[in-house]
Amino acid sequence: MTGRLVLLCGKSFSGKSTVAASLADHLPGSVVSLDAINEERGLHGGDGIPLSEWARTNELAKQQALARLHKDETVIVDDTSSPRFLRDGWRSLCSSIGAPIALVFVDTSQEVTRQRLIDNRVTRHRGDVTDEVMAAHQESFEPPDEDEQAVLLATGSGPTDLDGLCTTLRGLLNQAG
Repeated sequence: MTGRLVLLCGKSFSGKSTVAASLADHLPGSVVSLDAINEERGLHGGDGIPLSEWARTNELAKQQALARLHKDETVIVDDTSSPRFLRDGWRSLCSSIGAPIALVFVDTSQEVTRQRLIDNRVTRHRGDVTDEVMAAHQESFEPPDEDEQAVLLATGSGPTDLDGLCTTLRGLLNQAG
């Protein structure tokens, strides 16, 4: 038996971690967070992290996910998943073990992500992201292409239909599995 993988994709402050936690409760599943792995390694993405360190973090995330998939668990990967080659890597990993994968694009406007960043500087709910790192991230972000068949989750303009998302994901993952 092999588990299932839900790969989140979205810009910083788009709401991916909130979506990941909700999906973990509703599907159910467990979250592999690249931000959490970085924190465990003493790295803070909001200050900028060298690409070599991000590569190592991605490998650690894949190891964690693979171990859980082999236990027949549903895994939710909480990451920006940009650029595309990162998403392709997750698809390749899942293909190699016969695990179904679904991509969820958490699409949030730049205005909303910027306001969340500003609000976070007051609440300190999560780590800060410098203006320079955020600008570079916004500029270089690669959203999913049509051929990736991402499930679109638009956030920031009202309540998010997580029940509908879970129903869609269950259907996709069961169909693929």
